[in-house]
Amino acid sequence: MASKILMGDILELVENILNNLNNEIYSLHSCALVSRNWCKLSIPLLWQNPFSIDQSSSFISQYFSSLDENEKIILNEYGINIKFPNTLFNYAKFLKVLDLSKLEDKIRNWIDLQQVSMNKSLKCHIINLLFKLFVESGTILHKLDLYFYNYELKPEISYSLERNNQFFSQLHDLSLGGTILDFNIKSATTLLEILAKNTTSISVLNFEGFDFGSDSYSNSEPQLFHAFISIIKSQKQLRHFTVFGGNEFPIKFIISALESQKQSLQEVSMDYCTCTEEFNVLKDCKNLKILRISDCEHVKRLELSVNTLDITNFMIYSSNLVPILKNSGSLLQRLRLRADEDSIREESVLIETLASFCPNITYLNIAPIKFSAQLVDLIGNLQKLQSLTLGNEYMLEDEILFTQFAKTLPPTLQYLDLTYPTFTPYIHVLLNNSHARLKYLLINRFENKETIKALIEFCKRKRTLKYIGVNPRYLIDDIKKEVEGYVSLVPLGRIFVNC
Repeated sequence: MASKILMGDILELVENILNNLNNEIYSLHSCALVSRNWCKLSIPLLWQNPFSIDQSSSFISQYFSSLDENEKIILNEYGINIKFPNTLFNYAKFLKVLDLSKLEDKIRNWIDLQQVSMNKSLKCHIINLLFKLFVESGTILHKLDLYFYNYELKPEISYSLERNNQFFSQLHDLSLGGTILDFNIKSATTLLEILAKNTTSISVLNFEGFDFGSDSYSNSEPQLFHAFISIIKSQKQLRHFTVFGGNEFPIKFIISALESQKQSLQEVSMDYCTCTEEFNVLKDCKNLKILRISDCEHVKRLELSVNTLDITNFMIYSSNLVPILKNSGSLLQRLRLRADEDSIREESVLIETLASFCPNITYLNIAPIKFSAQLVDLIGNLQKLQSLTLGNEYMLEDEILFTQFAKTLPPTLQYLDLTYPTFTPYIHVLLNNSHARLKYLLINRFENKETIKALIEFCKRKRTLKYIGVNPRYLIDDIKKEVEGYVSLVPLGRIFVNC
């Protein structure tokens, strides 16, 4: 590092440091005050994503410093008569992340700051003003959340986008959704067509669904549908696709379009979808590793092979999962099943299938499920298991079975989540009998002094446990002092392992 400084590369080093402070807004503000060079490096980072930061909307005035006289006159007609500040930078050029719903919120707050009456016309005018300013300032977006609502992008925006095609040229994260009403059908369709034409590098595409007005759907569906399909087909390396099917939009045809991405697609998330025959196109996605399903019907049709399976549903029937579990087999390493009502149904079918076909699971999260001898045997046979989360709604009355559970936990296990209150009376049994080299243990609370004693003895014996996550309501200072020096007690929310 010293040689780099002597060679005059100090600014390159500073830039690397500041890039690592990307989300540390207050730290970047301080860095901007160090020197002129540090300021030049810090300001672009501070203005990459201003609309998502929890701060006053007054910063919007900085963008308007470059408005011409005609645009200022229009604002004056709406009652906005402030003097816009002169600025050292063209802040609009630094924008990398744009979320139109957050932009709309900030504009609404900014109008309130000007102490003028809120009206739809003014809000829409400022949305268009800022959008046009971003396009014509040389902005190159990396992430766009295009949520349509009760505003219309004017034709001059489309004209500016056609002239400044670099605006979408490096977009890699796109989310689409919102309400398409009669008055904004044309502008929405045109914008999607421009996206399809100028964007080829999207790796993350989220389709959150469109809602339509009374008669808009039948009139606008072909244009919107083909524009969205074109966006999918024009991408060169689409890796992550999310689809929300809780509306009228023809989801099955959108899924069919993923055939164009069968070489690159790695992760698919589906919410409120009905798995039709068209979903079989996912079988051809040879690099598909992660599948997330939430509240979907006819999951049984998905005979896929994946590394990670994450399913959340109001009710889970294990027999519906057998095809995908069998196909995944030894490839399956991460499994999460969360049912919102009662226990997972047909759990013996689930356990038998996992025991027979899926020996390489390293992450297992199942809740709620009955605590049974069959489940204990399964967990004991998962010799690569590193993370285990169990949920049980029924009172446990078999201490012998829980003792067996503790003794058979694989030595590879590092993370154990037993936060359901039904496990609380048996935590001391776990700690007294487990040979697992746990680093993280999550519980609801300490039942009594016996549990605290067992914890201390476990820490002395294993010397691996670093953190105990406890329900914040039971995170008592006296207990923290008693175990201090052995393990750190933290609120449950501080420790979490995603699937």
